[in-house]
Amino acid sequence: MAIHFSREEFQSRQNKTIELLENHHLDGLLMFRQESMYYLTGYDSFGYVFFQCLYLGVDGRVMLLTRAPDLRQARHTSIIEDIRIWEDRADANPAEQLKAVLAELGCQGKRLGVEYEAYGLTARNGKLLDSALADFCTLEDASALVSTLRVIKSPAELAYVRKAAELADAALDQAHDLAGPGADEGDILAAMQGAIFAGGGDYPGNEFIIGSGDDALLCRYKAGRRKLDAEDQLTLEWAGVYRHYHAAMMRTIPIGRAADRHREMHAVTMDAMNACTAALKPGRPIGEVFDAYARTCDAAGMKAHRLNATGYSLGATFAPNWMDWPMFYHGNPVMAKPNMVFFLHMILMDSEARQAMCFGHTVVVTEKGCEPLSERSLDLVVK
Repeated sequence: MAIHFSREEFQSRQNKTIELLENHHLDGLLMFRQESMYYLTGYDSFGYVFFQCLYLGVDGRVMLLTRAPDLRQARHTSIIEDIRIWEDRADANPAEQLKAVLAELGCQGKRLGVEYEAYGLTARNGKLLDSALADFCTLEDASALVSTLRVIKSPAELAYVRKAAELADAALDQAHDLAGPGADEGDILAAMQGAIFAGGGDYPGNEFIIGSGDDALLCRYKAGRRKLDAEDQLTLEWAGVYRHYHAAMMRTIPIGRAADRHREMHAVTMDAMNACTAALKPGRPIGEVFDAYARTCDAAGMKAHRLNATGYSLGATFAPNWMDWPMFYHGNPVMAKPNMVFFLHMILMDSEARQAMCFGHTVVVTEKGCEPLSERSLDLVVK
């Protein structure tokens, strides 16, 4: 079986979830986030693009309602024993089938939490769910409940994160080896992802970001490739991934030469990284990390070129993105705690000069501060 944690660890996670449910006066939880399903049971699938629900009751009962193609997937990758199948047909309403199962489990008249904020629960499916259960039980939004547990990594999880960080470093080595005048973006992407696969890693939660020339100022993936000019700039954002755990990194690589503006912005991103690292301490609100980034950039005259967030939590995430809760932005009151894992990205993009400088890596919060997981330097590399 392809299960990556012990049954004892899964049981501990479920027990902590049940404790939170009881604290919120809930009798059970309807989960539609694949991350929650993976965290609590090991279930590994992209079947969440269809209606799929994992139920956990305060009595410890676990039940998965999914489609037939995921029956063997659930048996092979999870500890779930009660797996129900809803039928594909023209008039299918899986929410009604979920209601019937919940009635069997004694949920009528009970208070159930729902992960409404889930890629798997589309607006249409959400309406079907609300309609089916309207007179059956009371539903409350509990979208963040499991996330508050997932954000603190266990020793076993941290081992996977550290492996992901090693794979991210290997991918950067490939990028540095290939980047240069005339290099093809496609070759760079292939080598980076290939290094992760060769190291036993997985697909990332979203596409690697690659952009050169004017596209070095983009923060998203776009289709299409180009070859690097004799003087150019290349921005990369990628993640090493192991057992779905992500360790993200970011770099801007000047090609041919580094312009004065590149070097100026790089100095500011390094100052900002140092300020953010100093601000990320257990017992302090993570909004202070963004404030350190903004304060540093603004003091250097870069306010117009910075963003309004400077990173986010990382963990075991699924498509369409690897961003996890919570994020670094002004006023975020979430307290940093040991064994939280974050991606710190220092992004500066000067649209008028058409030049970018973006550096980032993954860190884990320790008892006194935070530890970078990458072994690669943040020095400016020109190819």
